[in-house]
Amino acid sequence: MKQIQISNITIDVVKKDIKNIHLAVYPPTGRVRIATPLHTTDDSIRLFAISKLGWIKRQQRNFEKQKRLPSKEYVNRESHFYLGKRYLLNVIESIDKPKIIVRHSRIDLYVRPGTSIEQKNELLSDWYRNQLKDHISPLITKWEKILKVKVQHWGIRKMKTKWGSCTIETQRILLNLELIKKPVACLEYIIAHELVHLLERHHNDRFLSILSKHLPNWKHLKEELNRFPLDHSDWEY
Repeated sequence: MKQIQISNITIDVVKKDIKNIHLAVYPPTGRVRIATPLHTTDDSIRLFAISKLGWIKRQQRNFEKQKRLPSKEYVNRESHFYLGKRYLLNVIESIDKPKIIVRHSRIDLYVRPGTSIEQKNELLSDWYRNQLKDHISPLITKWEKILKVKVQHWGIRKMKTKWGSCTIETQRILLNLELIKKPVACLEYIIAHELVHLLERHHNDRFLSILSKHLPNWKHLKEELNRFPLDHSDWEY
């Protein structure tokens, strides 16, 4: 991978065994990436980037406008997201074992007196991870049947630049922990996307055709996913 500069915008360029040029602008920072066929010249890449400059800037402005949540302090009435809905945190001090209970529009966080911000963050992160596991397993099973593929391993990780990833050789899927804060439909879109990679490595016409056939509204779900607030305390870009 190398980088080029166009109008003060840094663009990552990757040459791959693909037929067409692909351009993407990634949330939340507006990172720009161009994937090109192996034989594409540097001049052709620059001309392509210049021709798309207006679109790139519009996408970056859209990400800048997205609401971002402040760093968390884990205090009462602080906003936290779960499955696409905003909840107010309710911190309850207790000598009993720490636990988390979702009630209507709030998340009750039971902690022992003197629990630090870091410990509260760890408790909530562990709870988020367990909730995400419960949602992932049936969705992977569903899409394995739809696509007639098999996932050998899957895991959850806080990732800096991706909602998910697929290692085709080992048939392993990784999903971003932040997905538990998004609607289940967005999680399903990411799972479907990654499993399609088991049939087609590249984001080419075949990949898009398979995804569109089985999940026709994937573009809407992608837009919805990227519209939801971003949490500075969890995303370390």
